[in-house]
Amino acid sequence: MINWRLILKIIGILLHIEAGLMALCQIVAFIYGEGVKSFSLPILIACVTGVICILIGRNSGKTMGRKDGYIVVSATWVVFTIIGMLPFLIDGSVPDVASAFFETMSGFTSTGATIIEDIDAMPRCLLFWRSLTQWIGGIGIVFFTIAILPAFGVGEVKLFAAESTGPLHDKVHPRISVAAKWIGSVYVVLTILCIISLMLCGMGTFDAVNYAMCTTATGGYGTHSAMLHEVFNSPMIEYVLTFFMFVSGINYTLIYYTILKGKIKQFLRDAEVRCFYLIVLGATLVCTVFLAIDNPVHDVELAFRESIFTVISLQTTTGLATCDYTLWPVQLMPILLFVMFAGACSGSTSGGFKCIRLSIIYRVLKNEFTRILHPRAVVPVRLNNGVVPQSVVQTLICFITLFVLGLFGGAFVLALFGVDPNDVHPNFDYYEAFGIAMSSISNVGPGMGYYGPAHTWMILNPFAKWVCSFLMLIGRLEIFPIIILFTSSFWKKN
Repeated sequence: MINWRLILKIIGILLHIEAGLMALCQIVAFIYGEGVKSFSLPILIACVTGVICILIGRNSGKTMGRKDGYIVVSATWVVFTIIGMLPFLIDGSVPDVASAFFETMSGFTSTGATIIEDIDAMPRCLLFWRSLTQWIGGIGIVFFTIAILPAFGVGEVKLFAAESTGPLHDKVHPRISVAAKWIGSVYVVLTILCIISLMLCGMGTFDAVNYAMCTTATGGYGTHSAMLHEVFNSPMIEYVLTFFMFVSGINYTLIYYTILKGKIKQFLRDAEVRCFYLIVLGATLVCTVFLAIDNPVHDVELAFRESIFTVISLQTTTGLATCDYTLWPVQLMPILLFVMFAGACSGSTSGGFKCIRLSIIYRVLKNEFTRILHPRAVVPVRLNNGVVPQSVVQTLICFITLFVLGLFGGAFVLALFGVDPNDVHPNFDYYEAFGIAMSSISNVGPGMGYYGPAHTWMILNPFAKWVCSFLMLIGRLEIFPIIILFTSSFWKKN
């Protein structure tokens, strides 16, 4: 049986947390003299709705089933987005519900695709809200509050299982709530270090805070419409952001082990991390060579800086840009699409397919060739000196199927119904639709062609924005928690 009272109780608690987050934006509005109209009503709605949900669920009990966990996680992202889009509509910065929902979902899923044309003209409280949605969504709304919910007598393991990313998880601590606090502490420390580093490089306080939040969340929302090179013109800022994007793409459990417990050997030997930095190094090297040859004006350092920033930004699904990579040589586009698809490490704030899955696929294929030569051989799939259970391999195959179906299905729907109702960009084709779908389901932000970093996604029609929002959601929650809700077996009592 699904415990609806408990589900409502948890959502009510989380809505009060969202109200608290919006209250921080209200403080920013006071500091910059921007009034109270944008956030006062959404805060009130979140608080009242939260109280109603808690009252309904006051006698819910403390037992949470796996089904309850999946519903809580899926519903939380949708409810947070519905409440979170209200400030944009009240302020008038976003013209319609589809656009507001898209912008907010892009924030909470740490995607970073935007429909706002003139970001510089927006109130600072809304800019801070955009960054905050990515920061809280990057680590995971539910995962981030696992450390709080046990105080209310709510189960924690089922939530973690429903929200956490990647096929394999190392336990930092037997109690999930303690692990959440430790990993959350690493997340906060990285954000603070990024803020300090950016300020030391000459970035203003407000910009530093916002860019640090969207960098450690691998989100990509900035406070300016122009690209980073045009706004700051600082190689040091670009290198600092590159470093923190790379670190934020690494499994947070490994970061914890490396920094706080000194297990450097475990970090260096980790198969997923090796896969991650090998892809980064390979793609960066190829892009640097092509840029240096294609444009003699590029000196080697500039070609390297643009390449490594773009590769890491796309692979960690951050989406920040120092240049318009869609203008690069066409031979580089497949490489950029691949790093968008690959993603960074599981257990990080990044999206995409994840390097852990690529590592397992490589080992499964290698074993299959061995079996072809030696049919009677028993060759287990080994990863990091351990054996990958067959159940994990089966789940991985299912995930690959759903990921590919979601990617190509989303691209097909976008191409079929068109995304340019006003003929602003009449040459839309399947390549761009595929780029939009890849960017959405991998939570990258910028796409390909016209929908790269130089333009917003405002010209998408409302239907396309809803499709992209759905792709962002299933991509952020690793597909299963959403798709399983559409199966008949999920709703059966037994």
